[in-house]
Amino acid sequence: MVRELRLLFLLAAMLVTCAGMQVQAAVMAKKTPDGKWAYVPLADGFDFPVGKPDAKGYYRSRGLRLATPRHLGEDWNGNGGGNTDLGDPVYSIGMGLVTYAADARGRWGKVVIVRHAFREPKSGKVLCCQTLYSHLDRIDVKLGQLVGRGAQVGTIGTNRGMYPAHLHAELHFNVLVNCGHQGIPKNATNYGNLTEFIKHYRRLPAERKFVKLPIGGFLPYKNTEGL
Repeated sequence: MVRELRLLFLLAAMLVTCAGMQVQAAVMAKKTPDGKWAYVPLADGFDFPVGKPDAKGYYRSRGLRLATPRHLGEDWNGNGGGNTDLGDPVYSIGMGLVTYAADARGRWGKVVIVRHAFREPKSGKVLCCQTLYSHLDRIDVKLGQLVGRGAQVGTIGTNRGMYPAHLHAELHFNVLVNCGHQGIPKNATNYGNLTEFIKHYRRLPAERKFVKLPIGGFLPYKNTEGL
């Protein structure tokens, strides 16, 4: 097991390097025999999901709003407005595991969800969260794939012309959240401010370590399934 994880770490390191060169190798996560956990490298920090690493050329048009009318994430648009950012790359904010990659249709369109593990500097505890990227024109990753910080997960879309081109991105502290929400309360315990999170954990100490992330908690949504 130790040898296999070392090999997986080397592959993941190659993945991060390749992501920086806009070339991605599909490195799939290793699961525990019971299928309830997957081994994922600890995130070494987080960058913005567009215009990496600092959202250059983009602006946040809408933010998180937990009160009615709710908006459970952030909308990112290209500075040119309209559909000028259609087809632009969308990046994973940090190392993680793709736990959903499907066309959810409806108001979502094509969606990718990435689950992350990171060490909270003050407490030293390993925490888990996930990020959702929606309205994509194209999905560039596979379910169960490990991705590095800045790896391209898809491209900005319009959800079949329903909206002007933009990225809708969400931060979930509750990793059971999916496109159906499944009755999970829409509060600060379950949803977070993506921009503030990125700024707070921008750079974390790099650790050559894999941790176990829980998987198998996604409930089916409109004939699509997650990891």
